[in-house]
Amino acid sequence: MGRWFEEAVFYHMYPIGMTGAPRRNEQGEVSHRFEQLMKWLPHIEALGCTAIYIGPLFESTSHGYDTRDYKLVDRRLGDNGDFKEFVEDAHARGIKVVVDGVFNHTGREFFAFQDIQKNRENSPYCNWYKGVNFGWNSPYNDGFGYEAWRNCFELVNLNLWEPKVREYLLEVVGFWIDEFDIDGIRLDCADCLEFSFMEELRRFTNEKKADFWLMGEVIHGDYSRYIGPHMLDSVTNYELHKGLYSGHNDHNYFEIAHTIRREFDQNGGIYRGLKLYSFVDNHDVDRIASKLQVPGHIYPVHTLLFTLPGIPSIYYGSEWGIQGRKEGANDDPLRPAVDLDEVLKDVPDPELLEWVQTLGRIHKEQPALSDGTYQELLLTNRQFAFARVLGDEGVIVAVNNHDKEAELNIRVPLPDKKCESLLDGETIEVQDGMLHIRLLPNQSQIISMV
Repeated sequence: MGRWFEEAVFYHMYPIGMTGAPRRNEQGEVSHRFEQLMKWLPHIEALGCTAIYIGPLFESTSHGYDTRDYKLVDRRLGDNGDFKEFVEDAHARGIKVVVDGVFNHTGREFFAFQDIQKNRENSPYCNWYKGVNFGWNSPYNDGFGYEAWRNCFELVNLNLWEPKVREYLLEVVGFWIDEFDIDGIRLDCADCLEFSFMEELRRFTNEKKADFWLMGEVIHGDYSRYIGPHMLDSVTNYELHKGLYSGHNDHNYFEIAHTIRREFDQNGGIYRGLKLYSFVDNHDVDRIASKLQVPGHIYPVHTLLFTLPGIPSIYYGSEWGIQGRKEGANDDPLRPAVDLDEVLKDVPDPELLEWVQTLGRIHKEQPALSDGTYQELLLTNRQFAFARVLGDEGVIVAVNNHDKEAELNIRVPLPDKKCESLLDGETIEVQDGMLHIRLLPNQSQIISMV
């Protein structure tokens, strides 16, 4: 048995969007929208998900990443007591809870920035931010300048070399662990954070809570730089995310297979032994149902999400094929309000929902899908088969992205084992060390070797 997060299936919740909360936090009163979010827990459990990544949650001004108060749940969602109840209910269902840690920048309404606005050079917080300069002006006409995240001046970059900033942020993490019993943090913009800060955070959380998960949002570069016993447990696998949709749109399974070989091959894969966080969409990228040129490809895409090396994650609503594309810089279409009660009365794509539930069940029942080594067995542009082998057992996965039926002859890596479909329980005969199977268009087969 590995650590809980290495075997987890995540459900990704963007609460400001899914509850239909106002996009600007201009209300004085607390709105108790966690009542809506609590209704999702039985659905998440039924999907076979064992962990939730929910965020952003900190009190903020607009989209959630312009933090106003690190120790308050955003009033558009509820209060700290509401979130505590949410975590307790999730834990009672055996579901871990991970929140967003937005530690690269704050919003302009954060107390330290407001103190600089008020007291200028005399503020004790001048060193809390990068590039504070009283010799020039910001686009907001503050009478001073500062370094902003990607020149978005509503996001002010924290100076993580300032000891008091680190001390404050570690105190914040301790508060969320002590107050809410959270199980991990997803570090926003981890590729912008100082490595020494992440190392310090690792030491701190190790002492606070055993098996506390640290996952970083990293898009480009060498993911292995961020992962290790002294650093993070995992990062986002954007490289695989790209391959999963474009490999289907181009009818090119070579792209996906090359990505997995490069990352996880036992003889030279650059991330072998690491558990990266896999996804087909999230709150920052177009929905997978809107990206795929062939709607039926959504089935093999999800098969690969759950069975290739990695920690799979489902973004809310994608389990029934919700659509959504960015509109310029506007991410709202990716983060719609959803009335779950109404959706479940008349599910838009019940077959897809059932398939995701099936994949969640199989992932939980087959340890090889979490911990097994990867072996490529068959590869063409339109068909792909591989195994996940753990000791003397394993799983074979085969997918077909063609619009025609395909017949596959697949080498069995454990030839003395019984092969049985995990979808319908049928025994599949092995002849001369080969499996012969037929796949319909966009169909998958998942076979146990025991």
